[in-house]
Order: sequence, then C-alpha cells, then structure tokens
Amino acid sequence: MTSTIVNSINKIATGSFWKKAILTPLVGGTFVIVTFLFTAVPVYFERIYRIPHFSSRPLNYILCLPFLILGIVLGVWTSMIFLNSKGTPVPVSPPQKLITSGPYAYTRNPMHTGLFMLMIASGIFFGSLLSLLVFTPLYIILDTLMIKYIEEPGLEKRLGEDYIRYKKRTPMFFPWRKTRGEVK
Repeated sequence: MTSTIVNSINKIATGSFWKKAILTPLVGGTFVIVTFLFTAVPVYFERIYRIPHFSSRPLNYILCLPFLILGIVLGVWTSMIFLNSKGTPVPVSPPQKLITSGPYAYTRNPMHTGLFMLMIASGIFFGSLLSLLVFTPLYIILDTLMIKYIEEPGLEKRLGEDYIRYKKRTPMFFPWRKTRGEVK
C-alpha cells in the first residue's frame, strides 16, 4: 500500500501544474488541520474533564519561549528556502532539486523539527500534561512513520543517489551528530 501512495505522490509531483495547484492546498490544509487538532484537543480534554495540569503561569510563559522562538525561526527560515526554490513543503508540489543548505545542512526535516518545538511550546504554555506526554509524542511518532515510509521513498525515487547520500549523513529531525549537508 505504501508503494502505491509513494507512486501516486510522485506522479502528481512530476505531473501537470493544475493537479499540483489543486492538490497542494488540499494536502497542506489537511496537514494543518490534523496538526491543530493534535495541539488543541488535549487542552480541550483537560478543561472539559478537569484533568490535572501544571499551571505556574509566569513560569509556563518563560519556559515555552525557547521552544516557541526555535519553532518560529525554523518555520520561517525553511518556508523562505522553499519559496526561493519555487517549491512547497507539500509532497505533491516539492522543489525540483535537493535542498541541503541552511537548516537542511543539519537535519533532513527542519520544518517538522520546528513544528515539534511549537507543539511542545503550546503544551508548556497551557500547562497541558496530556499534550506533552501523550499527544505530542504520538504526533511525532506518526509523523516519523509517514516520513520514513511515504515521503522518503518518494524522495529517493525522485532525487536518486543524491538524496540517498544526503539521508545517510544527515539526521532526520535533530542534529545530534555533526553533519555536512552539502551534496557533492
């Protein structure tokens, strides 16, 4: 089944402008809605069902700031890179060449890393244990599986050996090891 999905995405990504123009906002919008639900639902559940949460308000605001700032910086930076390369982060309308500069020199998915940081910031801001301990980790696991089994096989198929070399030397989300992202 995953190979069918990968083939369908590749066919759209390398196909007509009109298919991409129609599907990009639909796929991107679906991703935004799902992400919003993973962020808002735990806070809503905690309020409705009176699930305990930590609420040291001034401390929450201060603790969430580094995650919020990093998430925003990565989101804006990677968005600018995609716009400059005439592509989008949506798999059906990607840039035509491999991007290995900027934050992509250190991690293959800096936009997702930024999103994870924003979700953590939200959980801290609202004092939501359910968000921090259940929903955000679940989202990260599901996102990782989607990238590993759908997005990356498509990138390997479309970009070939350059992407395979880049993948071997650059971590998926967090730059734990020293990397050199430029493909030679």
